[in-house]
Amino acid sequence: NSTGDDQKKLDVMSNDMMINALVNSGVCSVLVSEENEEPIIVPADKAGKFCVAFDPLDGSSNIDCNVSVGTIFSVYEKKDGSVNDLLRSGAECICAGYCAYSSATELVFTFQGSTVEGFCLDPTIGEFVHTRFDMKFPADGGKRIYSCNEGNFIHWDQPIKDAVEAFKNGIDGKPYSARYVGSMVADIHRTLLYGGIYIYPADKKSPKGKLRCLYEGIPMALIIEQAGGIASTGYFEGKIGRVAELTPDAIHCKCPIIMGGPRDVGVIYDCYKKAGIET
Repeated sequence: NSTGDDQKKLDVMSNDMMINALVNSGVCSVLVSEENEEPIIVPADKAGKFCVAFDPLDGSSNIDCNVSVGTIFSVYEKKDGSVNDLLRSGAECICAGYCAYSSATELVFTFQGSTVEGFCLDPTIGEFVHTRFDMKFPADGGKRIYSCNEGNFIHWDQPIKDAVEAFKNGIDGKPYSARYVGSMVADIHRTLLYGGIYIYPADKKSPKGKLRCLYEGIPMALIIEQAGGIASTGYFEGKIGRVAELTPDAIHCKCPIIMGGPRDVGVIYDCYKKAGIET
């Protein structure tokens, strides 16, 4: 596809379904999909006032082994009807959400400045039923879980290595459990519900990070922050910042991601402070 990932048949089908539904909805003017090299400009007779960026099937490398996959999207208001409408700060994202496809199909979304709400598909009536109200990270930090691809450990900067070692060795004498699905939707959904932290930092191998800013980083950051969590870039481009404040410079650009509750992101921040990096 446009970002160099292997494309599965289900990737193509889900992308076609998303584009067809959004183009014919009458409310979209510009679409960006992970599967398409170029943005899609909706014909004038069907164009509306919103612009949508989406990953139609996140985690599709897991399809053949029947592991959870999902869909992620971010929505912006139309300005001039060009791709520039989506190359704006994450602070201007007005709606973000994801669908998780597993033992149940769940839709989680939020509007800018609002609560995070969850819905579950009831296949007997073909409707999404409101099942999770005002979703929040557990007040005490929740389960002690860290989630990252430790195969990249050798490439990480020292504070990230130190933080992961701290999780493994135990904070207050209690070691964390490791959980990593490899589908961002599944890992973020668990982190939001159970607590813990999800880490995909910039490193020597991927200095700009690995995940896509426009349709993975920014929408998940909006959800995480509005559920009471922290969505940080870690140390990126000379400073530690918020993912939600990034401005994509291209539709498929990448960004680093550290997302979780304040208790666990605080461990990483402490490691940065020890290294002399201001958080």
